[in-house]
Amino acid sequence: MPKLIGFAKGRYYIYLDDIPLVGHIAFGVIDRCANIIQIRPITLCPYNCIYCSVDAGPFSKHRLSEYIVDPKLLVRWVKHVYENKDRDVIEGLIDGVGEPPQHPNIVEIVKELKEFLPRVAMETRGYTLTKKLIDQLAEAGLDRLNVSIDTLNVDKGKVLQGVEWYNVEYVKNIVEYIVKETTIDVHLTPVWIPGLNDKDIEDIIEWGLKIGVGKKYPPFGIQKYEIHRYGRKVPSIKYVGWEDFRKFLSKLEEKYGIPLYYKNLNFGIRRSKCYRNPFKKGDSISVTVVAPGWLKNEVLAVEEKHMYTITITGLEWNSSLIGRKIKVKTTEVYNTICIARLD
Repeated sequence: MPKLIGFAKGRYYIYLDDIPLVGHIAFGVIDRCANIIQIRPITLCPYNCIYCSVDAGPFSKHRLSEYIVDPKLLVRWVKHVYENKDRDVIEGLIDGVGEPPQHPNIVEIVKELKEFLPRVAMETRGYTLTKKLIDQLAEAGLDRLNVSIDTLNVDKGKVLQGVEWYNVEYVKNIVEYIVKETTIDVHLTPVWIPGLNDKDIEDIIEWGLKIGVGKKYPPFGIQKYEIHRYGRKVPSIKYVGWEDFRKFLSKLEEKYGIPLYYKNLNFGIRRSKCYRNPFKKGDSISVTVVAPGWLKNEVLAVEEKHMYTITITGLEWNSSLIGRKIKVKTTEVYNTICIARLD
């Protein structure tokens, strides 16, 4: 069973070292039928970004649990998925609903992934990086860092990240160190929040071009502000659709002479054989409850063959549920994700 390592402010902290790492959106391995595998080692996040689509950070309103995945178990499951996609994978992307560099064994994870994956990239907001950690990641073979930086303005950075201790000058210095002193490439991924950081996006592009990001891969990947069910909504910001987002980027592409719209970025990503998901919507299956769920009114369960972890919604957590066998009916099945309710 997963190990409870702490409980604070209404949230469980759980170490995952013996459950299937396919099936959940917040941790483990996700295959979206492309030649890239998403790898999620940790859900913890120190920020409280005002636009966070997954309600991460210390002030989360919806989270019930935070997870840290055992590094050996994680690498083993990544390799399992990789081998069951005919090894048709060019990249493992370490991302998540938290801040990946916070995993205490992140260097070990990168090093072991590089033993069989052609390239390994990682997402970060940059503030949890140090020069020492960067050097270790470079030595481990990390190919690219996708750095989310939404403004170069110190005061605005504190507002956007939702924490007073955030200092964008520190992140800038770290990024410049990566570019100048290591073999790791940098891909800058700011989130455009219409009316709030329009000019900031241009500042980031100009700064990125000046310091030389994107030596091997596209230098920028501008993200669109989206509103999600459990995410945060920025007050007084008018939501814009994809057509307006495309127009915004088109002007910047023309001005700076570089591709910015995601369909114009070439990472070598394409459709690929899917890792098999044995379930379909409406299936009735037997599962064993193993831990509190990621969000409130959820629990984690494992199906009989011990190959998939299932999210059971609509069930309030109680420690007496651990080990209980229950019947559930799947309500959402997509890619490698499986969600169910009591049958």
